[in-house]
Amino acid sequence: MPSSETPPEPVAPEVAARRSAMALAGAATLAELEDVLARAGLSAEAEDLRVPETGLVMTRGRIGGDGRAFNFGEATVTRAAVRLPGGETGFAYHLGRDRPRARLAAILDAHWQNAETRPAVDAALAAVAARRQREAEGRARRVAATRVNFFTLARGED
Repeated sequence: MPSSETPPEPVAPEVAARRSAMALAGAATLAELEDVLARAGLSAEAEDLRVPETGLVMTRGRIGGDGRAFNFGEATVTRAAVRLPGGETGFAYHLGRDRPRARLAAILDAHWQNAETRPAVDAALAAVAARRQREAEGRARRVAATRVNFFTLARGED
């Protein structure tokens, strides 16, 4: 059945790269974010444009053959917006209530937008990407260990 939604528009490579960096920052722990800033040699000094604040967002889900969306429930989200002394603006949204984590992720996003500091941020985020890859492989191994292969036996009644 065709979907009632329009297909997504193509995304510019820089936008896709920023999304990827923000996703890694979103998956990072507070300690990992602090480590990323330290490894990249970047300052955590920033002006708060939007002080980290916590609220609720509605989550959507899909079920059934037609895939129509429905309101699944609410999730707690913390958001932050900062501006670096150089003028770069960073944003972050995190599931949960960890305000320092959201602020550091926003600072990291702002540093990523600077062409001079971007390579250092990307290199430091590689550690977070490696951890996520190890976790995904571990989950895949645990799932594979419990996989059941169903097959049909043909009865010999010709």
